Amino acid sequence: MIEIITAIVALDSTAQVSVYGDEVIWHDGNPNGITEEQITEKQAVLAIQAEADAAAEANRLASVKE
Repeated sequence: MIEIITAIVALDSTAQVSVYGDEVIWHDGNPNGITEEQITEKQAVLAIQAEADAAAEANRLASVKE
């Protein structure tokens, strides 16, 4: 699973935030108004991308071995 902090940084690379478990602490007041729903959606998108990247790398390595 993609961590909450990873999703937040993907949404706003300048976010000043800490995450403790599921608790998000915005040190900058969350100026972009990032919502829990946006974070959850970004986690899903990043998870899909990570799976696709892993599959592509596995295919690349398999083709090199042939």
